[in-house]
Amino acid sequence: MMIPQKALSRRTVLRGAGAAFALPLLDAMIPSMKATAATPAAAEHLRRIGYIYIPMGFNPAQWIPQGDTLETLSPSLMPLDSVKDQVTVVTGMDLQNAYPGSHATSNAAFLSAARAKRTESTDYRLGTTVDQIAAKQIGHQTTLPSLELSMDLLSTVGQCDNGYACVYQNNLSWSSPTTPLPSEAHPRIVFETLFGDGGTPEQRQAVLKKRASLLDSVTDEIKRLKKAVGPSDRNKIDGYLESVREVERRISKAEQSAKDNPLPDLDRPVGVPAQYADHARLMFDLQLLAFQGDITRVVSFQLAREASTRTYPEIGVPDPHHPITHHGNDPEKLEKIAKVNRFHISLFAEFLEKLKATPEAGGSLLDHTLYLYGSGMGDSDAHDHTNLPIVVAGGAAGNMRGGRHIRYETPTPLANLHLTLLNKVGVPLDSFADSDGTVEDLFDPVSL
Repeated sequence: MMIPQKALSRRTVLRGAGAAFALPLLDAMIPSMKATAATPAAAEHLRRIGYIYIPMGFNPAQWIPQGDTLETLSPSLMPLDSVKDQVTVVTGMDLQNAYPGSHATSNAAFLSAARAKRTESTDYRLGTTVDQIAAKQIGHQTTLPSLELSMDLLSTVGQCDNGYACVYQNNLSWSSPTTPLPSEAHPRIVFETLFGDGGTPEQRQAVLKKRASLLDSVTDEIKRLKKAVGPSDRNKIDGYLESVREVERRISKAEQSAKDNPLPDLDRPVGVPAQYADHARLMFDLQLLAFQGDITRVVSFQLAREASTRTYPEIGVPDPHHPITHHGNDPEKLEKIAKVNRFHISLFAEFLEKLKATPEAGGSLLDHTLYLYGSGMGDSDAHDHTNLPIVVAGGAAGNMRGGRHIRYETPTPLANLHLTLLNKVGVPLDSFADSDGTVEDLFDPVSL
């Protein structure tokens, strides 16, 4: 198609009553995306970074690949098969500053690699997390500097774990050593954070009664925009807005289901899907929309909470998660841990498949995104913080070489990996926390 002389701004939005929709990257925006001295080319190639946390470690026997490639995936990682060409498994990484071992320090150190101050009061102190370091550098380019998500919304306070305040367990992201950032688990609130229409629950309910979808209020603007762009861009706009409509439909369905259910719900916010997997998929889809619309470029997501007693009967694990992780080498408990590990990975794999299927800038959304998935705990029975389960996905536009297993024979700081990923998304640092180098094998050497 012929690109107009004056390209559309990447920040073009569709505005309606209580709604503001950012658009996906269109061909008509390409000229305005050329690199400048203020926007290095590497930062354009890898535009986004996400972090996903799983609690209470893993069963290494069913997780760690046998060889140096992912030609044959381990049982826990098998769901990644369709995207393994853009996945690298890293083993042998540790978090020395998470000791003495606890659930609180596992969660707190995962993105900070810092030592949490041991306190049960409000004089807590940790360190700025990598997602917020990224947000300070690239967050100003988007509506939201970062997005903090979770699956459990708990307001526990005081002492939660071995003398550590609950704040360490509740919050994955910290914008400063003394400023934890609360996460959001309710899909409707996240949706409205991304697209507008805030207010009290009563106000939102009144708005929902007046219209079927947020998109209804921008229909005329959509029509005008589609006349100004080519066929390829029109298809992208249609696909993106249909995804927005589908996510909103699923949220509304979940809210109606919760409203019709007379039983109290003590484990999750009212209005989220009844099934864990449905809730997780919805939260992943909201991340996809946020990235596709360039609403944010930095996301953290607590897929489950440390010391969680959630059960997973849908995969044959009716036992609470936390007790089975104190396995004492019991084969039955270890098998259940592996099932939970695989279940969590399967949800991540579905998300990666959607990113891979979403076109952007001559490649896919996955090509231009990096995700770090893992835990701050290794052996949950010992509460140790070495040999962590770590997966890195995406990043082909930055020459990340997937399909591999990188293993360290001696414990290596997770901070090295954090430093490497920050550098790749245009946040140049010489060091981070207790880093002593970078993970040089993760990317093609020509791109470093």
